[in-house]
Amino acid sequence: MRFTIALTTTFTLAAAAAVIHIAQECLLPGVVCLQKHAAKLPYPFFREPVNGTFFNTFGDTEVPEDDSWDLVAKADFVLFDEERGRQVLGEYPSIDFMFEVSPYLHESPVFVPGLNKIFFSELSPTIDQFVIDLNSTSPTLSTFVADPPIYVPNGAFYHEGKVYYSVAGSNATVAGGPEQRPGIVLMDPWTYKTTTVLDNYFGFAFTDCDDVIVDPITGFVWFTVPYYSWWLEVADIAPQLKSATYRFDPATGSTVVVNDEMRSPNGIALSPDRRHLYISDTAAAGLSAPISLDVPSPGIPGILFNNTGKRTIYKFDLVDEGRAIINKRPIHYDVIGTVPDGLKVARNGYVVTASGNGLSVMDQFGDMILRVQTNFTANNFIWTDANDYREVWIVGQGGVARVKWDLQGQRAQ
Repeated sequence: MRFTIALTTTFTLAAAAAVIHIAQECLLPGVVCLQKHAAKLPYPFFREPVNGTFFNTFGDTEVPEDDSWDLVAKADFVLFDEERGRQVLGEYPSIDFMFEVSPYLHESPVFVPGLNKIFFSELSPTIDQFVIDLNSTSPTLSTFVADPPIYVPNGAFYHEGKVYYSVAGSNATVAGGPEQRPGIVLMDPWTYKTTTVLDNYFGFAFTDCDDVIVDPITGFVWFTVPYYSWWLEVADIAPQLKSATYRFDPATGSTVVVNDEMRSPNGIALSPDRRHLYISDTAAAGLSAPISLDVPSPGIPGILFNNTGKRTIYKFDLVDEGRAIINKRPIHYDVIGTVPDGLKVARNGYVVTASGNGLSVMDQFGDMILRVQTNFTANNFIWTDANDYREVWIVGQGGVARVKWDLQGQRAQ
């Protein structure tokens, strides 16, 4: 009998010792910390692959042997690195759903400090754009039409009093819309007056000018050109150029290709010290119909997903007096969400991307620090100067959200 009791006790203790709790609430309600990045999950575990139009994210992983895992999907903030995650969040982090918008993709968020307003767009057959007024206790959302109108601006960057738009749509048919080709358009945010400064590459039309940045020292405009306009049917001209990333000099009009290795170059961001440029390749989000690398067929309208396709952030070194990029290397394969769409670098060098249901924050080497989770698909985001650029606004499919934390963005110049 004593032997039997001892054996039972030993077994019970061993079973208790085997219980693993990967996730636990920490810091504040809504914040969840993971044990060692959740590098080891108790077997069995399973995450449904993303294919076709089906989506899932990290929190949708099934981990039946760990009751704590349910906390991950419900959290506002998921910390992979607790020490650095706490520094990012500060003492009183929060995320608030601010506005409901259509289920279309929403992009090009840009903050204008002199106006204290955020502008963003909708990737649909419309010339209306959105503006969030932050000048009152309760921000307001309204629409405007630029003069002349801009059809499907996809990326935006504020520089020296102007909003630089990378325009994705090509159009001669939308009522009230411009006869327009993709390119770079400048807008005066005070008057909404626009000026096109680039709309071709040696006579060929760009397929889709997706995202854009301006180097604050050289004034060079860097922009990515994938095929998404054609796939989303907001372009009226078939692709004439392969996907690539370009550098444009507004002072001279010169346009130079700086990288043509990516299937779908998308987000682009410059580090605060101007030593590194980051570009995401989101080729996993494309068409399922057979396509060549250079000239896609319309196939099935819309964007479908291939779970094993590229959804990677690459890091480059900026060289040749800010004119070229070298030493391409991957730092993040963004299967935590869907694809790394909007891409920014914080003031301290941390890399932030919009993917799936929120934002992923990593250091400059790609080590994950934390995840911000929204109740809609996040497409892009922008810092505002509230509390010295410690406030982020996220735009996406169906919603707009505001995050307050201690991670500072780069100042708008």
